[in-house]
Formats: sequence, C-alpha cells, structure tokens
Amino acid sequence: MAEFVRVAKTEDIADGQTRSYKLGELRVAICHIGERYYAIEDVCTHDGAPLGEGSLKDFEIECPRHGARFDVRDGHVTRMPAAAAVDSFKVKVDNGEIFVEIESD
Repeated sequence: MAEFVRVAKTEDIADGQTRSYKLGELRVAICHIGERYYAIEDVCTHDGAPLGEGSLKDFEIECPRHGARFDVRDGHVTRMPAAAAVDSFKVKVDNGEIFVEIESD
C-alpha cells in the first residue's frame, strides 16, 4: 500500500537545489525546479553513489562519481555509464510541506 510521507518544508530546498532524505531504508533525493518538486531514489544505478550530492541542471541530475545523468521527472537515464533508471516518486506540496508517496509495509 502506498502512502504520502512528510519529508521536508519547501523552504528547506532552494530552487535549483537537491536535498537527500532517508525514509526508513529508502534514500530519496528531492529536487526543486521552478515551482515543482521531484523525488527520485538517491542511489545511482551504475555504482550506488548518492545522486543528491550531484549537480542539478534543468531536469537532469548528474552522478558525482562517473557522470551518469538521470531525468528527475521520471528517473530515466539520459547519459551513460548508467543503463538502468532510478525509481521516481510522486510528490505533493501542501501548506509549505513536501510529501513523497512511498510503499509502506
């Protein structure tokens, strides 16, 4: 069953920035682009590096280790060496708070 979990306040993540959060065993990177927030798994599928430490440009986040890139809107790979997409998650903002939809036990 999926549920929305409160992760952060909108004021915690400046436009053009990414912050990483741990939700149980899951690491999630929240990316703020313009008026929208996006959530992807915070693990590069190439070598496990934390994507939240990478650079964000437009809708792409670049892995800090080997330069693989992913589209933060849906997690698909936009540049090798990664070949597999990262998981992406639905985000909603309510009253200045960011919620991410994750599977619960």
